[in-house]
Amino acid sequence: MTEKHDIRPGQSIELLKALHILTRDGKLNQDSRRKLKQVYHLFNFIEPLLAERVADHSDITLVDHGAGKSYLGFILYDLFFKDRAPQGRIYGIETRDELVQSSMALAQKLGFAQGMRFYNLSVADSISSDKLPATVDVVTALHACNTATDDAIRFALEKQARHIVLVPCCQAEVASVLRQNKPRALKSPLAEIWRHPIHTREFGSQITNVLRCLELEAHGYQVTVTELVGWEHSMKNELILAEYKDLPRAKPAARLAELIDTLGLESLAERFGACPA
Repeated sequence: MTEKHDIRPGQSIELLKALHILTRDGKLNQDSRRKLKQVYHLFNFIEPLLAERVADHSDITLVDHGAGKSYLGFILYDLFFKDRAPQGRIYGIETRDELVQSSMALAQKLGFAQGMRFYNLSVADSISSDKLPATVDVVTALHACNTATDDAIRFALEKQARHIVLVPCCQAEVASVLRQNKPRALKSPLAEIWRHPIHTREFGSQITNVLRCLELEAHGYQVTVTELVGWEHSMKNELILAEYKDLPRAKPAARLAELIDTLGLESLAERFGACPA
């Protein structure tokens, strides 16, 4: 018997079984219940963004980077696109071809193939790929590892995305540069924040997301940072939501440049580059 109190109304039970969120007899184990709760929580953030866009035009587009098994894409299509945006399209971008192939097969099986596309591309390659539309409405990147999140931001900027939804993961690049520049940085008392190795890792992760937020603000986006779910569910928990509102760019662009200079991260300036004020 399916545990309906954990499943949203209108959700395809066949889909949840195909995604191995439900067992064949419709049961949820602890791990799949946690996974479903995370995806539903994220759906609660994304649904109003899609509703806003579909009110403007019916052929809305969403690109999901690092799609994996496309849990999010399938559930978004099942709960929103299928009935409320049948002319819309979801694109899943994933580097593991076996996952791309299995997602394509599942979309075909469920009758979702008209509105879902899956491509074996890196996030960086997707920016110039002619398989993706010139502009998109929503870009998501959930647990896109290390610099893939920054590539997803570049993709969103290039495609003039109205909304960007990010859950960053495994941010090692900034910590590595902080480590290299530690002798220079220790001339300032501020460097005590990341003098110890464990603090370098934690501060590197924190400052990576701070730089990303400033980069988005320097391109006219309004940025909100919150947590995805409770800490008991995931340590990779930071959720960054950005909406393009053509806001003033000069102050965040200046702050971004100053912060990069202060922390000795000049070698990463291009990765976090802001548009001119």
